[in-house]
Amino acid sequence: MNSVNSPCYSVAMDLGVCQLRNFSISFLSSLLSAESSHVQLDKSSSGASVVAIDNKIEQAMDLVKSHLMYAVREEVEVLKEQIKELLERNSQLEQENTLLKTLASPEQMAQFQAQVQTGSPPAAPTAASAGTPSTAALTQPASHSSGPSA
Repeated sequence: MNSVNSPCYSVAMDLGVCQLRNFSISFLSSLLSAESSHVQLDKSSSGASVVAIDNKIEQAMDLVKSHLMYAVREEVEVLKEQIKELLERNSQLEQENTLLKTLASPEQMAQFQAQVQTGSPPAAPTAASAGTPSTAALTQPASHSSGPSA
């Protein structure tokens, strides 16, 4: 689907609805124009023509409904995938947060809590904070260390 040139390209659901709307309008127009020419030729059977038009409209509505349901199902699948990815990312961030909390010194935790309460952004790490574990310390094999040191 090359929908970049279409006015409805921001979200997959919008695109589906836009395409469905364009299809439905053209489909209904062709049905009604064909049916109205039939009605003009056969004025004696106006009751049958009305029933035929009603049947065509019902068919068109069923078609629109099925296309709309298809578009909704596709959007639901996309959203389920996004939820799955967000849950995985959330789990990774929670694990990282737990690790960082275990590696942080009590002074760092107190400083962080103070920053959270005041709403100020975290200070950039400086050479003065020698108590923070370095990246090299985090990547040491477990056989060389007995646990996190503060």
